[in-house]
Amino acid sequence: MSWKNSYKSKLITLEEGVGHIKSGDHIVVALGAAEPQGLMSLFNTVGDKVRDVIVSNCLNVRNYDFITNPAMYGHFTNEGWFYTPTMRASHVHRTVSFVPNHLHCAMRKRSGHRRPNIFIGTCTPPDKHGYVSLSLSVTYEREALDEADLVIVEVNANMPRTFGDTSVHVSQIDLFVENNLPLFELPEVDPSDKDLLIGGHIAELVEDGSTIQLGFGGIPNAVAQGLLRKKDLGVHTEMLTDGMVDLYEAGVITNQCKSLFAGKMIATFALGRKKLYDFIDDNPAVAMLRGSYVNDPCVIGQNSKMVSINTTLEVDLGGQCCSESIGHRQFSGTGGQADTAIGAQLSPGGKSIIALYSTAKQDAISKIVPTLTPGAVVSLSRNDVDYVVTEYGVAQLRGTSIRERVKQLISVAHPKFHAWLQEEAEKMQIW
Repeated sequence: MSWKNSYKSKLITLEEGVGHIKSGDHIVVALGAAEPQGLMSLFNTVGDKVRDVIVSNCLNVRNYDFITNPAMYGHFTNEGWFYTPTMRASHVHRTVSFVPNHLHCAMRKRSGHRRPNIFIGTCTPPDKHGYVSLSLSVTYEREALDEADLVIVEVNANMPRTFGDTSVHVSQIDLFVENNLPLFELPEVDPSDKDLLIGGHIAELVEDGSTIQLGFGGIPNAVAQGLLRKKDLGVHTEMLTDGMVDLYEAGVITNQCKSLFAGKMIATFALGRKKLYDFIDDNPAVAMLRGSYVNDPCVIGQNSKMVSINTTLEVDLGGQCCSESIGHRQFSGTGGQADTAIGAQLSPGGKSIIALYSTAKQDAISKIVPTLTPGAVVSLSRNDVDYVVTEYGVAQLRGTSIRERVKQLISVAHPKFHAWLQEEAEKMQIW
């Protein structure tokens, strides 16, 4: 049978797709903007027919009823690698739970614990050779697709065709659903004055010819603006962002000095706005590779002058970072923070940078603290932080003693908390 006839024979409706879900299934769904929104929107319609279905995913972008509806408890549980606002709000309903992980081994460990029965993802229409592109994410999707008993994908003509580990032949997919939804876009975040100060401090630490990793939000956007005067930067990142497109178009990102995949931006997923999706469409300068490779610290460390730039929620006076919880309450996730920080330290000339505001709640709370809040998760150990940056400057921690770290970190805290931090350090003998 030709691939075209095979494709037609595998076409089903959204309703038929969710009809394949049965009690006890473990379903892995694609990440972020690659999320199969049509099928996931209908999971709740089979809720009364199934029990104990586990849905593993990361960065869900919509408020799905199977997550937000308390009546889904016992029927569906969303066990995510990263808490989003939807998951935080739904935690009280017991319809969600967090899966601790480092991104580079998240799928391997998950499938080792419980192999997926079903993978549900998204893709482009087939090309003339019968290959679809998984498009916006291969963070864990390729492994899940290879391991699942049943593979269902939503074919969306709006998705960009990307290269790398994204190409899959029609013969490797069991069922297709055509559903041309608009792509999810992150809202544009304009950097605040604090963001711009932090971005400027970080830009001073980035040398020409460095390879960078950035996230999303006000601080990363400000860092991108601060890098506009740099030369010959490269990209090796889990997430490809709008800011990287801006830097490429400004001639700052050339990828020519990279020691690994020279000439190419390397990422595991893309999440942003239309300009990003248009940029990566059919672009051979971008390679989307599986997260188990891209985020492996040993791979990251092969890049020269690798700079890992991450944000955190609070830092203690020894340099421990809590980036994913507020006390005992899960807020986000570890993601690739430790992967990239450790990888950067393995890199010749590499740097691990952590950024945060000095305070929260209108300067009422210091985010540089004597000890982390009780119950807080240590997302990044004190051994893996070279620089901590706030709007007040840069604390250089690489190679320092605890005594030196206390001084450095207090210097970048809000001035109103300097005396309190010093007193607490003395009281607890943090030196």
